[in-house]
Amino acid sequence: MAHPVDVHVGKRIRHRRWLVGMTQQQLAEKVGIKFQQIQKYETGANRVSASRLWDIADALEVPVSFFFEGIETENAEAQSTDSVPADILGDKEALDLVRSYYAIPENQRRRLFELARVLSDVA
Repeated sequence: MAHPVDVHVGKRIRHRRWLVGMTQQQLAEKVGIKFQQIQKYETGANRVSASRLWDIADALEVPVSFFFEGIETENAEAQSTDSVPADILGDKEALDLVRSYYAIPENQRRRLFELARVLSDVA
């Protein structure tokens, strides 16, 4: 069974890779490993060594600490009664939505945000 920290780090690797629009193959090439290893890291099946995490952070242009952000609150969020899933960025559709949202010009994005807020209040 995978350790919760390995699963969290793997999720953060996947989230960042998706946010920058990089495939597993592209990340693997930048790090110098096979894409299957990236798959294993992202699922938490394999632990990421410190030196490999350093290389992944460099390839994804984030500090190593990025992969550990939110780990303290993950359990609390998972037990939350809120309607938003604890691992919202683990959903490909949600990540695509976020990426598309930030591609919209600022003034239109603000209006879209207000519309979404009104619609959620009505629901």
